[in-house]
Amino acid sequence: MPGEPRNSRIRREVVQLILDRKLRPGAALPTEAELMEDLGVSRNSVREALKALQALDIVEIRHGYGTYVGQASLTPLVDGLTFRTLARHDDDAGALAEILQVREVLEEGLIRRVAATLSEPELDRLEAVVARMEEAGRAGRPFPQLDREFHELLYTSLGNALVSQLLGAFWTVFRRVSGARGRPDDPAPGLTVRRHRDIVTALRAHDVEGAQRAMAVHFHGIEARAGRPNDREQGPTARPRVGP
Repeated sequence: MPGEPRNSRIRREVVQLILDRKLRPGAALPTEAELMEDLGVSRNSVREALKALQALDIVEIRHGYGTYVGQASLTPLVDGLTFRTLARHDDDAGALAEILQVREVLEEGLIRRVAATLSEPELDRLEAVVARMEEAGRAGRPFPQLDREFHELLYTSLGNALVSQLLGAFWTVFRRVSGARGRPDDPAPGLTVRRHRDIVTALRAHDVEGAQRAMAVHFHGIEARAGRPNDREQGPTARPRVGP
């Protein structure tokens, strides 16, 4: 590409080599000497390119063993979004709200895809997770992992690994930022349980619009907590409050 920086070009060529050779995650890459010859560049250039690609999880450098194709996970995205959100010292609530809004858009669209097709066993599994949430809430235990499990189960029938990875990425960012800011896990666990149960109730009725509305109400509650960590929602009709 005209005007492309040299380091960027070498990284692109290493990626293209992986694609051209159809190397799968975990497969060994050519040695540094072989890459130098194939690409016509110096050892330092090869090493810089590989280090940059390692940061993106495209390659994995195993010192003393060689270089392998990475998993291409969303870890770099998670790290970048976490830093971006924490770095916005002047608008902490607004930065968290952005993360939630992206996830909300994804889930409101996704739930329409599964609302009419979820089987009774799948709905029973969702109901069981809600019951475990309720039990944890009564015992005074936070249940963020159960919340995550609910949303992961909800879209399993799509068979789309990227959906799970993306939602997991946004979840991890939100939890990291909330923890760094000292925000409470959930000031209203009973309300959270009820909102998840409302989602399942709509899904059992194959009510696509109702399921989408229930999901939106659920997210408005999360946004309210993100915007004002010391506020407590008063009920399912509480208006969303995002921002300081």
